[in-house]
Amino acid sequence: MNSVPPNPNSNSTAVSTGGAAGPSAGSAAAPSPTFSPLYQQIKALITQSLQSGEWKPGELIPSEVELANRFKVSQGTVRKAIDELAAENLVMRKQGKGTFVSTHHEARAHFRFLRLMPDEGVPHYPESKFIEVKRMRAPADVARLLDLKSGDAVIFIKRVQSFDSLPTIVEELWLPGMTFKGLTAERLVEYKGPMYGLFESEFGTRMIRATEKIRAVCAGAEDAQLLHIPVNTPLLASERVSFTYGDKAVELRRGLYSTERHHYHNELN
Repeated sequence: MNSVPPNPNSNSTAVSTGGAAGPSAGSAAAPSPTFSPLYQQIKALITQSLQSGEWKPGELIPSEVELANRFKVSQGTVRKAIDELAAENLVMRKQGKGTFVSTHHEARAHFRFLRLMPDEGVPHYPESKFIEVKRMRAPADVARLLDLKSGDAVIFIKRVQSFDSLPTIVEELWLPGMTFKGLTAERLVEYKGPMYGLFESEFGTRMIRATEKIRAVCAGAEDAQLLHIPVNTPLLASERVSFTYGDKAVELRRGLYSTERHHYHNELN
């Protein structure tokens, strides 16, 4: 759909009654009218184009003037829609260059989902050592969080991430098998960029948002060995579910973080 459907009652908003104009004898009451601001409709149409791959990650999207002509709305309406998309990290504005589709290959995107920061020095991406990569049937709790059926195929990944050769993170990931069909241990080892960059460029899956739970735990024997720390050392444990377009869950990630030289950082606004 390339333009906003015309509304016979208004030039600035769209209202859908979901039923006939007037009730008839013996018929059920029509649903209540629904209202969506015009810029939200434009935002939804632009998001559809992002999801369909019309504009790929890292590509320049049409200008506000071009989009206004395409959707037959004002440039201000388009600007408000793009402002919200930028705030949600779906697109990014570059001064003097235009608006681009956000990509996990951008340097600033590397730390959007990784919140562990060094107590001293400049943040940098960790090195990964893969412990295990296998295809398996989804356990019930994993299936529930990924909106799969129990026993559906998933890809399980376990790795240790190190900063300056110091093991700091133990992670276990579960990915829907159909979405990431063909992902192998060899490809993960070969790929030198961030994992989300691989998911984006080779599997067409971009992480849009995530929910996360954090709690304090004590290191068990196996994790203590991987992190080179004593058993029962306090750790941060996180459970994160990441979503792509359409609010579809595409990754479950459980991590244990050593805070010997790092801290969990988040900005609230």
